[in-house]
Amino acid sequence: MSTSTLNAEAHWIGGRAVAGSTLMIDVVNPATDEVIAQVPEGTAADVDRAVAAATAAFPGWAATDPAERARIVGRVADGLRSRADEIATTITSEMGAPIALSRMAQAAFPVAVAESFAALAPTFDWTEQIGHSLVVREPIGVVGAITPWNFPLQQVVAKMAPALLAGNTMVLKPSEIAPLTAAILAEITAGAGLPAGVLNIVHGRGATVGAAIAAHPGIDMVSFTGSTRAGRQVSAAASHTVKRVALELGGKSANVILDDADLTEAVTRGVAMAFSNGGQVCGGWPRMLVPAARQDEAVELAVAAAATYVVGDPTDEATQVGPMASEQHRRRVDEYIGRGVADGARLVFGGPGRPDGLPEGAYARPTIFAGVAPDAVIAQEEIFGPVLTIIPYTSDDQAVEIANGTMYGLTGAVFGGHDRAMAIARRLRTGQVDVNGAHWNVLAPFGGYKQSGNGREFGRYGLEEYLETKSIQS
Repeated sequence: MSTSTLNAEAHWIGGRAVAGSTLMIDVVNPATDEVIAQVPEGTAADVDRAVAAATAAFPGWAATDPAERARIVGRVADGLRSRADEIATTITSEMGAPIALSRMAQAAFPVAVAESFAALAPTFDWTEQIGHSLVVREPIGVVGAITPWNFPLQQVVAKMAPALLAGNTMVLKPSEIAPLTAAILAEITAGAGLPAGVLNIVHGRGATVGAAIAAHPGIDMVSFTGSTRAGRQVSAAASHTVKRVALELGGKSANVILDDADLTEAVTRGVAMAFSNGGQVCGGWPRMLVPAARQDEAVELAVAAAATYVVGDPTDEATQVGPMASEQHRRRVDEYIGRGVADGARLVFGGPGRPDGLPEGAYARPTIFAGVAPDAVIAQEEIFGPVLTIIPYTSDDQAVEIANGTMYGLTGAVFGGHDRAMAIARRLRTGQVDVNGAHWNVLAPFGGYKQSGNGREFGRYGLEEYLETKSIQS
């Protein structure tokens, strides 16, 4: 793909492309180390301009009938669908997701999310009568959104669709590592009839643009998805203006495999969830908890499954694990793998260094450790790479204790007899649990306990995040 095809050398403010400073940020294809595009290195002044545009657009958009707002969100979904191939190819180029995954998830999930919110509007209780009080749900105002690189368009749409449906306007900072689909989205929203200034996009780095959004007195809410470390900084900056903060942060989720589970199914699915998108999934399952008596069997199954994964060129239809999103992140993942070896975890697959035959590009080796202590660094910290830790346990109570024994609580899984698995799922201190491989539900709430964040995305719960509640007595 040529650089000109990916050109996004402007912010999007007030419904048009706006040039930024002369300083630019390179967008690098992590599979080839080539610069494929540039985006402007935004400043606090750029954020000021975007906030002014969003503030000016707010009264008219907030007064627009929710049915009309829903129709526009629905047309955005149609536009995303019509450009799905371009979106998938762009995301593969900018952050290395295998092209098959880009089509199936990176491009398709945002369509499903936007459609689900458009369909929600007619049945949502925008008003409620409680005795002599009328309870009214109203937009918050200007929403600042700061989004990550691992699912660059999905995470934007998961915030934009409900925020706009609720009647808010938005200032968005996409990740500077994977910013290119934001330009496509801007074009789609304009074509869908979204009024100028309702969506504004400022490119740049988190330390500058993200910090300006979080602290800005003209922004009434900030929604952030990213690391727990960065989430703490966003929350602290936002506290000075007492704005609402929604945080979807890191995870170290556990896949609890009970002794009555179909072990082959549970382990195979567990490996898939650990390696999906190169392990760069906050809701993945990087910890596999297995009965101690069956650990050897589980390890054998996991290694056999891992050996089938094709690592390589993300544009190849056969590839299942592409490069990490950047060389910097590859080094970080490799350091964690080396730490696991140094701390004495039993390396059963992969290991430090680059995969064979891939001397260039940001490739890490899919890796499995067994016999990992629950308090080991690789079992506690978010690696965000294709690294699976297998942890043995001896009782259901111990499995729950281990699963809950990190600072995170985003997702999780349980495999086993239905009633027993459901009972374990209820004991997990995490925002979402899949039982026996149940599929994602776009209407179910998603978000974290503990230091995985607060607030919820998707469905009715996701829409409510972007609304104020007023009671009127008469």
